[in-house]
Amino acid sequence: MKLLKILNKVFLVLAVAAFVSCEDQLTELNVNPNGVDPETVQPNLMLATVISNTATSYCGFDCDVAGVMQYVQKSGWGSGLNKYDWVKERGWGYLYGNLRNDKHLYERSVEEDMEFQQGVAIVLRAFTYGFIADHWGDAPYTTALNGATGEQEDMFPVFDSQETIYRGIIEELETANTLLSKSASAYKGIDPNADLMYGGDPEMWRKMANSLMLRYYMRVSSKLASYSQAGIEKIASDPGTYPVFTSEEEDATMGYIGSTEADSWPNAIAFDASESNFNRVQLCAGFRDVLLDLNDPRLGVWFNEVVIPIKISTLHSPEADILVDGVRYIHPDSMVVEDVRNWIAYDKETWPADIEAGKVLVDTHEYAGMPIASSTGDGSGWNLNPNVIQGGPNVHNSALADMYKEAKGDLLKQRLISYAEVCFILAEAAQKGWSAGSQQEWYEKGVEASFNTWGVGDNASDYLAGAGVAYDGSLEQVMVQKWIANWTVAHESYCDWRRTGYPALTLGPIATRDAMPLRFMYGNDEKNRNNTNYLNAISSLEETGFTAQDGEDSPWSKIWLLQGTGIPY
Repeated sequence: MKLLKILNKVFLVLAVAAFVSCEDQLTELNVNPNGVDPETVQPNLMLATVISNTATSYCGFDCDVAGVMQYVQKSGWGSGLNKYDWVKERGWGYLYGNLRNDKHLYERSVEEDMEFQQGVAIVLRAFTYGFIADHWGDAPYTTALNGATGEQEDMFPVFDSQETIYRGIIEELETANTLLSKSASAYKGIDPNADLMYGGDPEMWRKMANSLMLRYYMRVSSKLASYSQAGIEKIASDPGTYPVFTSEEEDATMGYIGSTEADSWPNAIAFDASESNFNRVQLCAGFRDVLLDLNDPRLGVWFNEVVIPIKISTLHSPEADILVDGVRYIHPDSMVVEDVRNWIAYDKETWPADIEAGKVLVDTHEYAGMPIASSTGDGSGWNLNPNVIQGGPNVHNSALADMYKEAKGDLLKQRLISYAEVCFILAEAAQKGWSAGSQQEWYEKGVEASFNTWGVGDNASDYLAGAGVAYDGSLEQVMVQKWIANWTVAHESYCDWRRTGYPALTLGPIATRDAMPLRFMYGNDEKNRNNTNYLNAISSLEETGFTAQDGEDSPWSKIWLLQGTGIPY
C-alpha cells in the first residue's frame, strides 16, 4: 500500500513537470520540496504505476466490446454494450498518458543501465500500441510522445498506418526478447516489489514478449500471410531463443490489493453502496446458449443461477402466474391474452423474429440470459422482472458470480495474455497448415489451460470428449473455444471475431445498426487539435453498407486489417 501511495505522488509530480513553464521564475514557484525530480527519479518507482495503468486500461469483462461479443448485457446505462451504440468519439488520452510515463521509465532505465526495466517498458509499450491500433486503426506511433521537443511534427504527430504499427511493435518485442534473455542475477537494480506482475522475473517477461509476438503475427495473418507464417514458425520452432508461456501459471495477470476503490476489482460492492456496478452486469443469452449446449462447467464459475426461476407449467392450474416455493409458475394458457400480453418462451433459434413480431420473451433456464439488442428500453425489465430498476438486479436473470462482488480474490485479475491464448494461436496456425505442431494437441491444451485457470480442471477430459467439443479440425471450433476462454478478455475475442467471423454471433433486432461495429471513432482532441493528420487517417478507412451518415470515421468502417478480406462482412 505504501508503494502505491508513493507512486501516486511520483506521477502527480511527473504530470505537473510535463506542463509547467520553462521560465526560471515560474519554475521556482512550482518547485515541490517534497516531490521527486523527474530527471533523477528511480526507475523502480515508476515501474509499478506503468504496469498498473497498462493492465487496468485493457478492455475486460464489462466494457462495450464485452457486449458486442455477447458475454454480458447491462440493466442500465449500457446502450453501447447492449445495442452497439458506438456512434461517439472515444479519446485515447489515458493510453498516451501512460505511454509518456512508459517512455520516461525507459529513458531513465537507459541512463541508469537497468536493462530489465528497459525490457519491461518495451513490452508494455508494445502492448499498449497494439491495443490502440486494434481499436482505432491508424494512430500516432513513430513521432508520438515527442511533444517536449517543440517541433511542428512532434506537436502534431502524423498517424502511422496500422500495418506500420504492428510491424513496429513486433520489432520492439524482438528487442525486448534480447534484453530479457539473461538470468535475474545478471541485471542491475531489480526490485521484486515494483513488478506487480512477475515479481522481477526476467524470464517471465521474456515469455510474455514472445507470446505477444504470436498474438500480433496472427493478428495480421489475413493481410500479411507470408510474414505471419514466417514469424510464428520461427517462434514455434525455436523455444530456446523464443520461449513462450508453457502453463497457465505463467499468464500475464495483475491482481488487486482490495483496500481502496482504486486498487480493487472494478465491481466491488465494498465501494459501491448501491451495488449497481455489480447488479447491472448480467449474463448474455448468446454466451449462455453456447455454454449450455456444450455442457460447460465454467458457466457456474462465472455466473449465478437465477434467484427465482420461471417455469411454464400447468402444475398450479388454474393460477395464471404464481410464486410457489421460490419458483414462478406461468400457466401456458396465460402466455397470450388478447390486448393484455403476448409472451413466448425464449428459443435461441427464433428469438430475434419473435421480438420483431412483438412478442415478449420468457427465459426459463436456470441460467437465464438477456439477449443482445433485444429491448427498446434499458434492459432492466427483461424476463418479466417484477422489480424494474434501471441498473438494478433481476431475480429472473443470472447475475455475475458472487466472487465478482469482492474487492480482491484469487480469480479476480486483469488478464493481458494467457497460456490458453498461446495454445489457441498455435492451433490456428496449425489449422492453416503452418509448421506449429499438432492442431489437436494445441486445441486440447488450450481448453485444459482455461479449465485449470478457473478451477475446473478435473472436468476437462470429459468435456473434451463431449459433443461439440471433441476435436473436429475446424477453425470455428478453435475460435469458439478461444472466445469462451477469453472471458474477461473481451478485446481479444473481438479482434479474433473481426478477422475470422467466429464465433458466429446472432444480431439483435433492436440495435443501432444491422451489423456489429468494427472500430472506435477518433476522439475530439484529434479532430480539433490535429485535424490535418486526422483527416489523412480517416481517408484510409473503407466505408461499408452500415456506415450510414457517419462518414469515413465510423465504427462500421473497415480498418486496414479488414479491408479486402470480406470478413466479418
